[in-house]
Amino acid sequence: MPSFGKALNSLKYLALCSLMLAGCKSVEPPAAPVVIAPVPLVKQPRTIKIGLALGGGAARGFAHIGVIKVLESQGIVPDIVVGTSAGSLVGAMYAAGNNGFVLQKMALEMDEATISDWSLPLFSKSSGVLKGDGLQNYVNKMVGNTPIEKLKKPFGAVATDLHSGQPILFQRGNTGIAVRASSAVPGVFQPVKINGREYVDGGLVSPVPVRFAREMGADFVIAVNISSQPEGQTPVSSMDVLMQTFTIMGQSMNNFELKNADIVIKPDLANMKGSDFAGRNLAILAGEKAATAALPELKQKIKAMQEH
Repeated sequence: MPSFGKALNSLKYLALCSLMLAGCKSVEPPAAPVVIAPVPLVKQPRTIKIGLALGGGAARGFAHIGVIKVLESQGIVPDIVVGTSAGSLVGAMYAAGNNGFVLQKMALEMDEATISDWSLPLFSKSSGVLKGDGLQNYVNKMVGNTPIEKLKKPFGAVATDLHSGQPILFQRGNTGIAVRASSAVPGVFQPVKINGREYVDGGLVSPVPVRFAREMGADFVIAVNISSQPEGQTPVSSMDVLMQTFTIMGQSMNNFELKNADIVIKPDLANMKGSDFAGRNLAILAGEKAATAALPELKQKIKAMQEH
């Protein structure tokens, strides 16, 4: 019996050890904490309003179309458009929803006679040679008689109050009349009467309307300067003399205002006179070339402002 008791005790001991070992195996070591790396926040570029300030320069204004074509091809679509004189003509039609290629088609099909309605008699007591009705009607036809405040883009046309000498920014009302007032070169077009006041060409007070683009809410202003250098032109006709006079008068004012632009695009139009409507295609090409050259700097500055 004693030997049987010892054997039984040995079996109990072995069973107990087995249970203890089984219990030890079932206990897993605590899992190591999972460390989740922080996800870096990607800063979204802020939305900025781009303004396009289109300067005056008569027939040289066709260059604005080339600039617009290049900007659009790169996805740079201005939110605000402001124009002086020829810039107001192109700007109004652009703000109406016409892209650069449509503007080019309009320009090449434009009959100069439709915007040059000579007042008769030429030597009447009127203070200008052209009435401007043709220009007004042409613009209204091209924008579908849409008033400024209902155009597809915010638009402003700069003119000069003939009596006070102060600039005015037309942002409401008849689009054709506003463009006509902005383009009324003294001695060429008769002053435009609006609400009892007379207005003439905006180039007298704001050759390239950068400050007005800012006033309309633009964060980033692209200025297009189509004025010529006084020494670069030899006046031939009375129109050339007047445009040369405008250029000389506006030089210091232009330099001051252009300093407030984020970038200035200046098409090479040294050999084109303001009266050269036949050179419209070359002007468009000059605008394309100048805008293309400015693209690297333009993109870099827009990106920097978006990320600031």
